[in-house]
Amino acid sequence: MTVPHPPDLPFSQACENNRAPILAVLLQAFADRRQVLEIGSGTGQHGVHFAPRLPHLVWQTSDLAGNHAGIRAWQAAYPAPNLRPPLLLDLASSGWPDGPFDAVFSANTAHIVAWPLVEQLFALAGAHLPAGGVLALYGPFNYGGTYTSDSNRAFDAWLRARDPASGIRHFEDILALAASHGLALEHDHPMPANNRLLVFRRTAMA
Repeated sequence: MTVPHPPDLPFSQACENNRAPILAVLLQAFADRRQVLEIGSGTGQHGVHFAPRLPHLVWQTSDLAGNHAGIRAWQAAYPAPNLRPPLLLDLASSGWPDGPFDAVFSANTAHIVAWPLVEQLFALAGAHLPAGGVLALYGPFNYGGTYTSDSNRAFDAWLRARDPASGIRHFEDILALAASHGLALEHDHPMPANNRLLVFRRTAMA
């Protein structure tokens, strides 16, 4: 069911559609986490949905400055005591924000930003998450060098026409990148609309 919201709030139908299946995974993946950094909070819809349903942890939003007003507006409309206003985080220039984060969540970022910024996301998570820390990455991925659906093929063409540096990433490339930063794949969850939720855990010896 769509959450009613003031018409001036930024809105993503995709967030509305995928929030329930993502939450079902996060309830387990983040069951023992205490401080989650969301990288690329977008409209802010995910944070306002997840935070009150994960009351044992603090949900810290972050994004480029241009998205902060919308994120704050969503948080004002749907406040939660464990939901934090957005931090400025630009993968092209920002470092790891202050805070003892033991988990990272990022949705629909890997195919939007350029590959060097995907590399930076994993580098930051690998360098700063503690042993046992969790990275959950949501979005579409190719497997074995091929698209998983005709709709993903069309979506990838649209992405690349819009920005040649963007595009659906290969699962195997993501896996190798994660491993290079001490992040081991723990689960690969199928999601609606040909998306996946990849859950990585920081290894103790990396």
